[in-house]
Amino acid sequence: MPELPEVETTCRGVQPHVEGRALTALVVRNARLRLPVPDDLAERLVGRDLRRVSRRAKYLLFDFGTGSVILHLGMSGSLRVVAAGLPPAAHDHVDLVFGDLALRLRDPRRFGMIVWQAGDADAHPLLARLGPEPLSEAFDGAWLHRVTRGLRAPIKHVLMDSHRVVGVGNIYASESLFRAGIHPLEPAGALGPRRCARLVAAVRDTLTAAIAAGGSTLRDFVGSDGRPGYFQQQYFVYAREGESCRHCGTPVQRIVSGQRATYFCPRCQRRRA
Repeated sequence: MPELPEVETTCRGVQPHVEGRALTALVVRNARLRLPVPDDLAERLVGRDLRRVSRRAKYLLFDFGTGSVILHLGMSGSLRVVAAGLPPAAHDHVDLVFGDLALRLRDPRRFGMIVWQAGDADAHPLLARLGPEPLSEAFDGAWLHRVTRGLRAPIKHVLMDSHRVVGVGNIYASESLFRAGIHPLEPAGALGPRRCARLVAAVRDTLTAAIAAGGSTLRDFVGSDGRPGYFQQQYFVYAREGESCRHCGTPVQRIVSGQRATYFCPRCQRRRA
């Protein structure tokens, strides 16, 4: 599934092409996504200027003034900038057309969604209860220490809980915990202020590096220009079971926790509690 760096890469890729332009057409070839594309979406949007493209968690937000289109890429979706007249390929379900170009949603599994929220996008139920952005000032060591007091859940699970902090999916949680030297099964409440601060810094560094590399390419994710991401070439632990740790040479281990594969170095990430 595209995670925060992939969605941020897409956001930055489409912004210069469509911000400030009027939507001239909405082409819906298949409305049966995870949530159906609203029947009246074209009526609401055609002729309106797109004021801003932004990201919240793993959602793309398209602000048209009276409200926002909220778009999620699902498990295997991508949003690409293409010529408006380019014939669609299989799984090209929706085009947002801006004159001579279009934003084309390709979603082979149809787990993505396009929904409409009048007024403030953050009021939509999908966004209203989300935690802070991991690259924002609200996410710092003091905050992480405060919200994890008394929690027995593994710290990796807490990092992936979007009600606590958004956008730190499986790949980037594993990589961040390695950078911070923290075992993924360490109880969240056992982390003191110093380790919380170190983990916050590791999350920021990991996500920033991934965005700079265009995200990770797993299965068929590509950015808005059709190019793959390359952060997977920098992985310290993720998907490297049995390979030597890049720091100490110890074989990387894989466990399953919360039904998700978790990778770590047993030497660099010793469990304390």
